[in-house]
Amino acid sequence: MRLLRVVCASAPYPVSLRLGDEGTRALDELARRRHVSRAEAARQAITETAARERRRAGLAAEAAALMADPDYVAEAREIAELMEQLRGPR
Repeated sequence: MRLLRVVCASAPYPVSLRLGDEGTRALDELARRRHVSRAEAARQAITETAARERRRAGLAAEAAALMADPDYVAEAREIAELMEQLRGPR
């Protein structure tokens, strides 16, 4: 006797959005350009936007950490001064 076990993962709840005219046009354009459904275009856009926001937050945190490092700030100022000297007179 063989026992087959099927695990059904629950699907996430659907989301309903009121996009307005501009949002609808943008979603339609995105779906058309990517050759995907509107639902897939919306999923992709949300995922890509979240990834972009995470990258931006990471870059902002890195910049803040560098600006809090006096050694880094001093080196950056030295490099900026050197670049000004290399540029020559205006």
